[in-house]
Amino acid sequence: MFGVEKSDPKTLSAHKLDGKKLYIGIVQARFNEDITNALAQACHGELEALGVQAKHIDHFTVPGALEVPAALQALAEKDTYDALIALGCIIRGETYHFELVANESGAGVSRVALDYKLPIANAILTVENLAQAQARQTINGTEAARVAVEMANLLNDLS
Repeated sequence: MFGVEKSDPKTLSAHKLDGKKLYIGIVQARFNEDITNALAQACHGELEALGVQAKHIDHFTVPGALEVPAALQALAEKDTYDALIALGCIIRGETYHFELVANESGAGVSRVALDYKLPIANAILTVENLAQAQARQTINGTEAARVAVEMANLLNDLS
């Protein structure tokens, strides 16, 4: 429809996941650092497996998930990245703080992506407990890398 190729996720063409020419920025929240470090490790590994050169990956850390959108915005303003990746982990506690942080960080990430027409893979985990976070840390870090590369290539093709 409208010239955009529909695809089966199991049969993505090599071009869609070719990161050789891409520049990627990563913003990682340090809160729940064991989880976010595992997300970052999986993400970096997959980016390199997809051909993104290590020298074309810039990685920054911020205190927590609420600070991620501001850092993403600063990177987007540089106009040097093909895609950005948001990494973080929000674990539900006993107060409303979980909902506030989850909603505001998610909205901020989306707003930056839309305002700057820049793909941002959002891998800020929102989970009920540590076990859920640990179960998702590797797959979500890997998937964030794949989403960033695929969307960067798609938006480059559409421009």
